[in-house]
Amino acid sequence: MRHFRAGALGICGAFLLALAGLVVWPRTWLVVRDADGLRYAFVVQQQPRFSLAWTHSVEKENWVETFHIDDQAIVLASTRFKTFGAGVPAEAGHETRLKNGWVVMDAIDRVVDPLAVQAAAAEGYRMRYGGRWFALSRPGKAPILTFAVRRAPVIAMWRGMVGAWRAPETGKP
Repeated sequence: MRHFRAGALGICGAFLLALAGLVVWPRTWLVVRDADGLRYAFVVQQQPRFSLAWTHSVEKENWVETFHIDDQAIVLASTRFKTFGAGVPAEAGHETRLKNGWVVMDAIDRVVDPLAVQAAAAEGYRMRYGGRWFALSRPGKAPILTFAVRRAPVIAMWRGMVGAWRAPETGKP
């Protein structure tokens, strides 16, 4: 019986040590902050990508920008929109083409870390990460959101992780 207790105690100790290591060991995160602090935190996985989508304030058409995380920084990879007009670049990246009614600009590869976005409610800002769409805009004053890549332990990111888990899915691109 004594050997059983010692073995069980050893296993529990090893488990607690491993758990503590997971909680305090730094990982790479995509973080989204607003004036109130950390809104969302996502663990960066292999070949991480995310997209921001909104309705252009003048053209009233959807706009989607896709980013990837490379060398601990956010990089604008591509952009797509319906029509050229006010505030729309004539060219960006190495390839511009029409695809399914969208103007697509690929291979932009511009570092934008940190990325600041004023997520006005009228434009319906949303973010796609890990296959889910998250609402970024809220009624009232448009929040300034800052997207950045950070290394931190889980314990420092818990609020953003909970925010992402609890966030309602918008269900639309």
